Parts: sequence; structure tokens; C-alpha cells
Amino acid sequence: MKVALITGGNRGVGKSAAIHVAKRGLGVILTYNSHPEEAELVVSEIWDKGGQAVALPLDVSNISSFGNFADLVKQALQNEWKQETLNCLVNNAGIAQRTAIKDLSEDLFDQLVNVHFKGPVFLTQKLLPLMAEGGHIVNISTAMTRVASPAGTSIYSSAKGAMEVFTRFAAREFAERKIRCNTIAPGALDTEFGGGRTDEMRKRLGETTVAGRMGQAEDIGPLIAALLSDEFLWVDGQRIEATGGPL
Repeated sequence: MKVALITGGNRGVGKSAAIHVAKRGLGVILTYNSHPEEAELVVSEIWDKGGQAVALPLDVSNISSFGNFADLVKQALQNEWKQETLNCLVNNAGIAQRTAIKDLSEDLFDQLVNVHFKGPVFLTQKLLPLMAEGGHIVNISTAMTRVASPAGTSIYSSAKGAMEVFTRFAAREFAERKIRCNTIAPGALDTEFGGGRTDEMRKRLGETTVAGRMGQAEDIGPLIAALLSDEFLWVDGQRIEATGGPL
């Protein structure tokens, strides 16, 4: 059975991805850094719908913990699916922080880079030995790597931009094992990320799309699940933007 690991799978885009990946018949290992009760609810929902899933704790900014985490993944694969390999990895976990460059501290810079670039890079490295040939890695970025936002997201977006470059090189390096690597870059989403949105923000951001509304987690989760499938074997090293049609 194919199994996908989705970081930050307890809410938002990660939750939607976990549910839709499971609908396509894959086993799911989802991670959470906080709110374990949310993660267990997602796991229960997947099992109730006939899928298989487990939840594991993970702080993607704590690189020193990745060795122990990889051991937990091995155990989950053996206990739940009687196998030793992982087929898909979705680097989705993240934090939102809006701080102007003039107010930026070194600690905040390090935190954002660790969560959105350094952590995913070294997590990918650590899990690579578990990846089966023909697997797929999806990194979640942001449309703000293409369009600058005035909202104080310069370092967040810069780290995501670094992941987009990493994706292209990873696709090249991992090609010998037929492991694909792509990026999905969502536009503004109406999720819990960053504390949620106000009605005024929903209206203003919705007016920037052809669709006339903000995106939802459910607009991105099915896209991730589809991209992980064998239907997209010829898509590799790409940045796929999902914004509802920017004006």
C-alpha cells in the first residue's frame, strides 16, 4: 500500500490534503506540533471513511529531533501497513508571522527560516532513505514568492522562495530513483493560519481573484492528492500556482 507523510496535517491545507489523499487509497501519516486532539480527529475521520492513518508529533524547526522522528515513521509503517517504505512526503507545516523588515529580530528570522526552509530540507534528507523508488515529494509554498505583499511577510516568503529553488534541484538529484519533487504555491487562503481572516480581509483579498473569493483549504487539498498520484508522472520540478485566477 502506498503511504504519504503530511506535515502539519491536523488543520487547514494539511488536514484537507490528508483526507483527500486517504480517499485516493493511500495510507496517511500526519504530523502535528500542537493540538494533538485535532490530529486525532483527522485520523478518526479517515478511519471512519475506510482509510488508514496515524498521527505523530513533529516540530519541523527542531532538526535534532528528526532522527527519532524517522524511527517513529519506521515503526508506524511496520505496525500499520506491514511495510518499510514511504511513498510520498508533503512538506506543509508552517507558521505565520507578519513583521516589517525594520522590526525584524534575528531570533524571528531564524525561526521562520528553520520552519519553512532549513527544517523541510533536512526532514527530506532524513526521510529519503525510507522513500520508495517512484515516490513523490510536494513542498507547499506561497504565491507571495511571485507577488510582494505589504503585510510584513518578507522572510516567510523568502524562505518559501528558497524551497521553490530547492524543489528544482531536488527533482534533478532524486531523478535517478524516479522520485518526483514539485511545489504548490497557494494564494491567500481563508484558514486558521496566522489567526484567521476578518470579513474586511476576505472581501479585499477575494476581489483580487477571478473567482471573486478567497481560497479555502478544500481548494488545495484535492490538488495535492491529485499531484501525488500516478496521473501526474510527467510533472516534475515544477511550481504550480493555485490562486483562483489572479487579476
